[in-house]
Amino acid sequence: MAGVASITLVGNALLVSIQDDVTDTDIIELQDTLSQRIACEEGVRGVVLDISALEIVDTFVGRVIAQLAGIARLLDAQTYVVGMRPAVAVTLVELGMYLPESRTALSLTHALAQLKRG
Repeated sequence: MAGVASITLVGNALLVSIQDDVTDTDIIELQDTLSQRIACEEGVRGVVLDISALEIVDTFVGRVIAQLAGIARLLDAQTYVVGMRPAVAVTLVELGMYLPESRTALSLTHALAQLKRG
């Protein structure tokens, strides 16, 4: 998973940085690791998915984002997606993927401020 995705504790959130060359195997490992960290780390209130490294998305990447957000929600953590490029947003909408389990924020700072407000 190293290099494809990383998970870092920032304040009361886990920052998940997803790289462009993520695979099915990487995602399974990421899902397991993320769910364990949400459940086991004290005070985690949210997950911030940083997709700024993604130049384009397809249904696989959209599904990955939705799955990670769903896992976080079931474990009582709110999900924010940051770093979304305009072309990525357009493509997700064209694919019919609206990501109802997550919110968007312009930056990590904005997402962390929203999480702090509750």
